[in-house]
Amino acid sequence: MFYNLSMDTGATEEAKNALQEADALLVTAGAGMGVDSGLPDFRGNEGFWRAYPVARRLGLSFVELASPHWFEADPALAWAFYGHRLHLYRTTLPHPGFTMLLDLARKKKDWFVFTSNVDGQFQKAGYDEERIAECHGSIHHLQCTECDAGIWSAEGVEVPIDMKAFRALQWPHCPRCGATARPNILMFGDWGWDSRRTDAQQERFEDFLQRVVVNRRRLVIVEIGAGTAVPTVRLTTERIAKEFDAKVIRINPGEPQIESRLGWGLPMGGLEGIEAITESSEK
Repeated sequence: MFYNLSMDTGATEEAKNALQEADALLVTAGAGMGVDSGLPDFRGNEGFWRAYPVARRLGLSFVELASPHWFEADPALAWAFYGHRLHLYRTTLPHPGFTMLLDLARKKKDWFVFTSNVDGQFQKAGYDEERIAECHGSIHHLQCTECDAGIWSAEGVEVPIDMKAFRALQWPHCPRCGATARPNILMFGDWGWDSRRTDAQQERFEDFLQRVVVNRRRLVIVEIGAGTAVPTVRLTTERIAKEFDAKVIRINPGEPQIESRLGWGLPMGGLEGIEAITESSEK
């Protein structure tokens, strides 16, 4: 049996009660988390092409353009795409839902964030870097396309772009060997991604889950905007819910379905859903 709010209007209240009673919180977030901040979620080719009309003209889908292949074949094109996203994420302010969740997390005995987003919005909203796992990496960090120079910060890196031609005019290079640098992001068909930073985050995430077990925490998972197209976050949420006997509050306007034994599905956008489950029960 699947559960969502369109079937039972009491789901929000049940979810709120579970959240209030929990003493540990895990926030899992996909691309839908950033939509209310004005970020594109690239849902389907049409959504991607609305954000990047040049890609439609070139006949490239998101999967085709988000490939390490272009950093060798056409770095000006690759960095037009990733340079524009780097600037976009730097200038975007996280919506109020980020702060609402952080205020809630700080009232719990333990908390963590697991996200597939590479935008750094949780850090920008004030979340502790040591409590975030970015399973697909971060656009705010770079690596070399050729040598093992490690991972370094993209702070101070600017990528000027001719938006009409959709070509980067210059882009970052490796400080060690001088080759083209690339974002430290797991792309499609990516065998060259340096996962060391994310591996360290994953270890801290596993430590959090171990603390939940050792301290017998009542864990609730709030999942926001995690779809089925790239289901990394969604599958992680469900795996942890089953392994740790945790309840899930799935906030997703288009795909809120969840097994009723796992929790509740709220067909809402990220900000709306967060507001609904965090508002005072006294109101």
